[in-house]
Amino acid sequence: MTATPTPDASSGAAEPVGAELTVGEIVAERTVHLTRESLVRYAGASGDFNPIHYRDDVAERVGLPGVLAHGMLTMGLSVETVVPWLGDVGRIVEYGVRFTRPVVVDPETGADVHVSAKVGAVDAETARIDLTVTHADTTVLGKAQVRVRLV
Repeated sequence: MTATPTPDASSGAAEPVGAELTVGEIVAERTVHLTRESLVRYAGASGDFNPIHYRDDVAERVGLPGVLAHGMLTMGLSVETVVPWLGDVGRIVEYGVRFTRPVVVDPETGADVHVSAKVGAVDAETARIDLTVTHADTTVLGKAQVRVRLV
């Protein structure tokens, strides 16, 4: 798994959390390249050895378009996008997504997952960060939202 941050978006150059945030402002963005090796490593770390995540024949037999990235891997790499901007993972107070489409990981070319984090709402103590998570121009996580403490 290789992450490529967009310049100035998640490099820590953003305003500190708690500074004036504007609804609609993009606070972090990156693209993560997944390979079949990424899936095997994640399976080992998570204990999720479902063969749809590493065997084409099994994925095909159950009607899938190919080997799929683990949903929790996609969810985790997505929220990780905001951590450099936050400066402290402990500021995340709530996170939720809906799994809408699979990330198919090609055996040769892998798969790129793009994450954009935008301020959705701000109150006195927290901000809601809306994540747009796409693969091959398709949204793969719906209603992906992270609530973060501002101070």
